[in-house]
Amino acid sequence: MKRRIKCNCFLFAAGGLLYGLIEILWRSYTHWSMLLTGGFCFTLLYKVFKKISLCPVYLKCLIGSGIITTVEFVSGCIFNKWLKYEVWDYSSLPMNFRGQICLPYSILWGFLTLPIIMLCNFLKKRFRL
Repeated sequence: MKRRIKCNCFLFAAGGLLYGLIEILWRSYTHWSMLLTGGFCFTLLYKVFKKISLCPVYLKCLIGSGIITTVEFVSGCIFNKWLKYEVWDYSSLPMNFRGQICLPYSILWGFLTLPIIMLCNFLKKRFRL
């Protein structure tokens, strides 16, 4: 039980920090809510990829894109709409839904899933998480 909690905390922290770093590199800043979103995404992706380890990579990328897009939508509804933090707004991008998610970023999340898969595999083998 303690090991599982430590593992989840590590995954959450790693995902939050990595996502924050990606955001800073992509748009030169981030918001604390993105650290939470990234941590939750990475923890969830790790657990899903562990269960579907035999699936082909393209399917993992599609699943990863769906998970990240869903978490982004929920986070956007909470942080942007409900709490009015205005962290991001995709209203000007094509095929957006309520300005919280859009097709171009969903596709980008699919490509981002490739290094996430490799990182998950590394963590699973190296640390037996």
